[in-house]
Amino acid sequence: MKMEREVVGVAPAAPFDPQIAREDFPILRERVNGKPLVYLDNAASTQKPCAVIETLTQFYRHDYANVHRGVHALSQRATERYEGARETVRRFLNAPSADEIVFLRGTTEAINLVAQSFARPRLRRGDNVVITALEHHSNIVPWQLVCATLGVELRVVPVNDAGELNLEGYELMVGRRTKLVALTHVSNAIGTVTPLRGMIALAHERGVPVLVDGAQAVSHLPVDVTELDCDFYAFSGHKVFGPTGIGALYAKARHLAAMPPWQCGGDMIRTVAFGHTEFADAPAKFEAGTPNIAGAIGLAAALEYVEAAGLQAIAAHEARLLDYVTRRLSAIHGLRILGTAAAKAGIVSFTMQGMHPHDIGTILDAGGVAIRAGHHCAMPLMQRYGIAGTARASFALYNTTADIDALVAGIEEAKRLFR
Repeated sequence: MKMEREVVGVAPAAPFDPQIAREDFPILRERVNGKPLVYLDNAASTQKPCAVIETLTQFYRHDYANVHRGVHALSQRATERYEGARETVRRFLNAPSADEIVFLRGTTEAINLVAQSFARPRLRRGDNVVITALEHHSNIVPWQLVCATLGVELRVVPVNDAGELNLEGYELMVGRRTKLVALTHVSNAIGTVTPLRGMIALAHERGVPVLVDGAQAVSHLPVDVTELDCDFYAFSGHKVFGPTGIGALYAKARHLAAMPPWQCGGDMIRTVAFGHTEFADAPAKFEAGTPNIAGAIGLAAALEYVEAAGLQAIAAHEARLLDYVTRRLSAIHGLRILGTAAAKAGIVSFTMQGMHPHDIGTILDAGGVAIRAGHHCAMPLMQRYGIAGTARASFALYNTTADIDALVAGIEEAKRLFR
């Protein structure tokens, strides 16, 4: 199967007004070091709209109780809202069934679940798992541990200087002994959007299941797991305007049915005796203990907020921001942008000649501009570029060109101080 490079296109959308969106986020009215907050650290975590904050408050004020087995009114209301949140996630991802949605703490726990419950029982010495050079540590280290324990090879698809995957190399890597492909949808470090459809299709042609780390994608791009035909899709609530400590894993029903429990305790059993325990069906089988009930309900509120704003409109707005910031930063002498793939989400990662990224971040913070500085949990990718880290500005629906102007002004100030 010959693979073609995919370029992500954004369908025409009505003009998106970020000023209206900003009114929904109270924290954006904060001042930092006496300056208006300019929040450009969205790839690390997004801010929360009133819809999410008020949903959490209302739940704790009026509906809170433990879920599932209670017969009293509060427990039934909490259960209805918790399972309703599962349906919201299903709709957001266009999954076939809510029973294919597992609530977990986030992308990291979801990937670990797949590594331990799906991959580990199927791997044998001499097999291999394929990942890419774009991955976050959370989609590297779980596979390293499993592979090292079982004598399995970990294969890594390289990237070119633009941060685009070597698709010809990928075709050669996915072979007869490949048991899983695990790849990111959007690079958190440099913003590359991977050509998922072609990569998934090639893997499936060779009988290989695919896990997608969607942590950086869900707040920027429409995601349709049915269209993608991925076997697993993981994301975190806090990256998509929801609470921390909550996320979801989509997995095809046949995989969940075959996977053994990874953690055990209350709410994931059907019957228990000292001689034998019978486990519940998925998704309950993978949700041991009291779940993050409020987190799931808050996540649903966040996804509904994003749906109302419109992911196509958000993507178009962020594409305009990315074009603007790329032009502004490219004009700064001594600044190098890392990651210039044709398909990119709203992330720009850069270095400045003669300046450490932490110094850039500190000086920007003095002016109220919040960015991220460091290796972004992507140390192998940084090593690919021969650097220890970058300064990274990342965008969300509430960012504006004025935010980018403040970023550029702060970088110019940093240059002046380091002359």
